[in-house]
Amino acid sequence: MKFSLWQRMDAIARSMFPVTATLLLIMASMVPLRIPDLAPIIPSLSLIAIYYWTIHRPDLMPIWAVFVIGVAQDLLSGSMLGVGSISLLVVRYLVISQARFFTSASFVVIWSIFALVAFLAFFVMWILTSLLTATLVEYSSATFQYLMTLAVYPGFTWLFVHGQRLFLR
Repeated sequence: MKFSLWQRMDAIARSMFPVTATLLLIMASMVPLRIPDLAPIIPSLSLIAIYYWTIHRPDLMPIWAVFVIGVAQDLLSGSMLGVGSISLLVVRYLVISQARFFTSASFVVIWSIFALVAFLAFFVMWILTSLLTATLVEYSSATFQYLMTLAVYPGFTWLFVHGQRLFLR
């Protein structure tokens, strides 16, 4: 069966949904809200998205896309270039290496494992930033950002599930 140009373009656009949604979430999290001291505790939406899509559709979140998302996040946030990419690649590697486990796990188990993986990702970011700046970076903002990321994880998972049902039939 030969597909028309529009059907192929539709399939390509649908397959780009996870990467595009993640990039849009990064841009949305960078919008200045003019609230004092809010920036250090904004949740890492890219971390949530990479974790979710790597579990549920790893074919649509390839390693090169994770790297590009990390670089985009570093450039938009003004952080050290490469820190976000490395931490997101670590998350992807951890999830891919345990992919069999996630297929039968409940939401509570997946969320609990996310807490561990997110802790490791924030620890990697903190260590790399400290090493690259040659100073011991204050960890309190990373701690609050980690807690905020854990708190919003269920809501964004709900959004991703509905986006997956809508766009990735």
